[in-house]
Amino acid sequence: MKCPKSLVFAAIGAGLLAACEQAVPPETYSEPGGEMTSTDMDADAGDVQSGETKLATLFDCVREEGGLLLAAHRGGPAPGYPENAIETLDHALSSAAFVMEVDIAESRDGTLFLMHDRTLGRTTSGSGAVADTGWATIASLDLVDNEGTVTDFNPPTLDAALDWAVENDAILELDRKETTSFRKIVSAVREAGATSNVILITYNDDQARQVAKLAPEMMMTAGIGGPQHEAELLESGIDPDNLIAWTGTRTPVPGKWKALAGKGIESAFGTLGRPGERLDDQYWADDDPSEYSELARGGLTMLATDEPYRLARADGWIGTAQDIARKECMGDFRD
Repeated sequence: MKCPKSLVFAAIGAGLLAACEQAVPPETYSEPGGEMTSTDMDADAGDVQSGETKLATLFDCVREEGGLLLAAHRGGPAPGYPENAIETLDHALSSAAFVMEVDIAESRDGTLFLMHDRTLGRTTSGSGAVADTGWATIASLDLVDNEGTVTDFNPPTLDAALDWAVENDAILELDRKETTSFRKIVSAVREAGATSNVILITYNDDQARQVAKLAPEMMMTAGIGGPQHEAELLESGIDPDNLIAWTGTRTPVPGKWKALAGKGIESAFGTLGRPGERLDDQYWADDDPSEYSELARGGLTMLATDEPYRLARADGWIGTAQDIARKECMGDFRD
């Protein structure tokens, strides 16, 4: 019988991380998405219980087998495929990644949809503030890819993206923007029957505790600092079965990844960010992806990247680790 992560943590305690290097405060790879509302803080999960879910079992398998999952930033945009589009999710799933990070905003009249920016001008044929624009107008806009080409694709609702994820056995990382709330996102996920297809991104301890209360059955990413910080988070009610430790975008910490893995907690790291500054650009500068292989060897479970397509074709241990995740773990997830 497999020992639950919560029991592993109770048995080992925070001491295992004492030998690991201290982490800097958690970093983010997009803006925090605003503060929580009083409505969010007052909401609770009702009768929903936490526990080992299908998605948590997948991450356990990837960690235990030494695999690696790529998470395509903003859905995996490419020429002709704009960020945060269903068509782009399809493209990424078929050729690069099983996990797609997408951004969730809310229109003036309450529709949740995929959008990163506060305004419409960069990624659509429209203009103006997202919060001031009704859904009928947004839905009629054409999406623009990262090279400025206007496509025939339109902004999708969160409901459409969730239905797509369930139908295709895909995983969406949901990054809440300031125009909406975790409460509304969690409600949409449950209504779509997508709790095993979603990871909720949090940016601080308050958000992590809030998500644990709102959605104890859903997985989340949360920044973890040193051993004391880790212990405090878990003692506050965050279920380690559903926790992925976000460890930043600047300096890999394999010692920490391995220590967390020893307690049954998966780690995520990002090589994404501003062009010219992100590790993705540095690692590919010589066309040699060996640095990514070191991340995979170091015990990382999920890599958030702006280069999912190149990495999906990479040789070395980075390619082997992806094959392990596909062949050893994804089959059971998709059954």
